[in-house]
Amino acid sequence: MSYLFTSESVSEGHPDKVADQISDALIDNFLAFDADSKVACETLVTTGQVVLAGEVKSKTYLDVQKIARDTINSIGYTKGEYMFDGNSCGVFSAIHEQSQDINQGVDRASKEEQGAGDQGMMFGYATNETENYMPLALDLSHRILIELAALRRENKDITYLRPDSKSQVTIEYSDDNVPQRIDAIVVSTQHDNFADDATMLAKIRTDIVEILIPRVVAKLPESIQKLFNNTITYHINPTGKFVIGGPHGDTGLTGRKIIVDTYGGKGAHGGGAFSGKDPSKVDRSAAYATRHIAKNLVAAGVASEVLVQVSYAIGVVEPMGIFIDTYGTSKVDLSDGEIAKKVSEIFDMRPYAIETRLKLRSPMYSETAAYGHMGRSNTTVTKTFTQPNGDSKTLDVELFTWEKLDYLDKVKNVFNL
Repeated sequence: MSYLFTSESVSEGHPDKVADQISDALIDNFLAFDADSKVACETLVTTGQVVLAGEVKSKTYLDVQKIARDTINSIGYTKGEYMFDGNSCGVFSAIHEQSQDINQGVDRASKEEQGAGDQGMMFGYATNETENYMPLALDLSHRILIELAALRRENKDITYLRPDSKSQVTIEYSDDNVPQRIDAIVVSTQHDNFADDATMLAKIRTDIVEILIPRVVAKLPESIQKLFNNTITYHINPTGKFVIGGPHGDTGLTGRKIIVDTYGGKGAHGGGAFSGKDPSKVDRSAAYATRHIAKNLVAAGVASEVLVQVSYAIGVVEPMGIFIDTYGTSKVDLSDGEIAKKVSEIFDMRPYAIETRLKLRSPMYSETAAYGHMGRSNTTVTKTFTQPNGDSKTLDVELFTWEKLDYLDKVKNVFNL
């Protein structure tokens, strides 16, 4: 019997994502001027207010208020009527020095012996149901909001959009776990005031179904386009008016969208958030490394679907272990435990090895803080960072290095594929 599976996404203007983006902008600026910075930054946003808190060990000094304001403005909160804008909101900083008790377990005389920045377990996942090896429902949910944000910035085909929005996609799967059709799509978007609520709802529904969705579909592979049909159930702003939104509508906190950030409910999650953490925190770096492993395993043909788990003890160099689940889709004559043993021989999962392999000490994190950390394009961009004294630094930064299929040959050789 077929079944339904649902994933959601939230936009860059969602209050939790505003918090994530501020935290990761701070990370990028610290790493740009001191690549060895140790940072754990939390952000709270609410009506007219931003609170920054956390622990930092760094040789650089930053204007954290300016970084927060610039981030808020870049998202699109630039008008007083939003009750939250980058130019007028209050920014309070309670950032202080990192605990020496934690630091002594991480820093070592030899960088190769760097200990894990915390205990815990991290998961990576990949599936061959999409070209980027991501679950389809989540991939479509992200794409809908990326396109909606593009329409907002263009301010041409749809002129009333505000930054906050959410999406949700429900997919019907066959018994053998193959997507059959799109069953339902939910889009809730913040908007300007309309004179009449009924006119507003009708206009927004028409624009989403007839302008937004066709733009999304046009950019999809033909195999995915076929899953869209005239029987999709659309829920567009189902509560009605959505004028009050963003941090004025809901308080936002760093790290509250960990399922949106990863696999939309597919696979598993160890519980640790990403944004605001430097790569010595294995919550972040090891989650990227396990995604890198899972994607290369699926792309190499080891299995159609793979979950990878790794676990650590704080201050300990070697992981506690690596676990593999192929959900019965393995294409090699090995048990999941035997696959895991081979994986541990291919991929060095010591914290410093992960940082080096994935180039995680570069200021690559602002781009991860909205629309998911996984399944994104591995590209190189040029960024410029400026210190309070006016000194600036321009860097070429490679993004989403954990999405590279650079271990295919190694995996195929080890698994005789």
